[in-house]
Amino acid sequence: MPKATHYLYDTKRWLRLRAFQLRVKPLCEMCKDKGLTVAAEVAHHVTPHKGDLVLFYTGRLQSLCKHCHDGITQQRERYGYINDIGIDGWPIDRNHPVYSRR
Repeated sequence: MPKATHYLYDTKRWLRLRAFQLRVKPLCEMCKDKGLTVAAEVAHHVTPHKGDLVLFYTGRLQSLCKHCHDGITQQRERYGYINDIGIDGWPIDRNHPVYSRR
């Protein structure tokens, strides 16, 4: 995220949107998909806003716990895949580079 837009996270409008998102969906959506019940702490922009004010305030949000937001989601945005490994020992994300070699 551009540092020039970091101030947006302190605006009253964003704080209200964040509070509403966490009130409507209080559980981490990624943990819930894994069968876990974990409280959400972060209202995550599903589509990175990259400083676009319209997208920042109107884009779809996802409730996540801090672990999922800071780890999995940031990794996916940075690299295009996640490194989680399945019970078979292979990455669960089909976008992982290991699958491009097969």
